[in-house]
Amino acid sequence: MEKLTLLEQDLINAVCLFHAKFKNAAPEEIEVELMYDDAAGYSAEAFYNGQLEVYNSVNFIMALRLYIDEQLGRDSMSARITLAIDDEEGMVAHIEL
Repeated sequence: MEKLTLLEQDLINAVCLFHAKFKNAAPEEIEVELMYDDAAGYSAEAFYNGQLEVYNSVNFIMALRLYIDEQLGRDSMSARITLAIDDEEGMVAHIEL
């Protein structure tokens, strides 16, 4: 089983690409903020054209799966994705393929 780690910038890129795809926009036009809350877990906020959309953990993972499929050229459906906070790297995703 292969293990990968996506760093915080990869996570931001994943949400940008995901959000841009569904808003018919360029990824560069999307602003993303990653968040963690003890009660809500991991989430992201995407800002585009004056509108805010919140990605809960499930939608966040969907964005990561799309990123794995399209940007890394790997099959994400069998991947195990775990989000974590690293003291040095910030928010990361540990992926087992």
